[in-house]
Amino acid sequence: MENRIPGTQLHRSGRLIPDGLDEKLVAKVVDVFYAKARTDDVIGPVFNGIIAPPDWPAHLATITEFWNSMLLGTNTYSGRPMPKHLAIPGLADQHFERWLHLFRGTVMDLCPPDVAALFIDRAERIAHSFRLSLAIHHGHDSTALEVMRAR
Repeated sequence: MENRIPGTQLHRSGRLIPDGLDEKLVAKVVDVFYAKARTDDVIGPVFNGIIAPPDWPAHLATITEFWNSMLLGTNTYSGRPMPKHLAIPGLADQHFERWLHLFRGTVMDLCPPDVAALFIDRAERIAHSFRLSLAIHHGHDSTALEVMRAR
């Protein structure tokens, strides 16, 4: 008798993973999202100002490893994204709002609803963590920051 929740798989790490979520889908989400983000009026200049065109393939591979590690428990990502984001001049809530908006639209278009919900939940947590760190880094009061929701 199989002991699992319908609509999920159990990763060797012990994480419950919704059916349909795999490394191929993660790579597609990353590729489609960043194709949109790089041409977006709000966040495109931020990304394009930091990542040179020839560096994008390696950056996309790193982001894919990040999401695979986060959602699938692959443990293939070992970077530290926070210091890199703290060093971006002018990074502000408007950028996170737009990032979440584009990300939500991408995963809603590409993923089954339960997988999209998982991606969105993690993206909102990431945005909140980065916003808290940015506030502290810049000497602002971080206690008033609320979780930003993807719309």
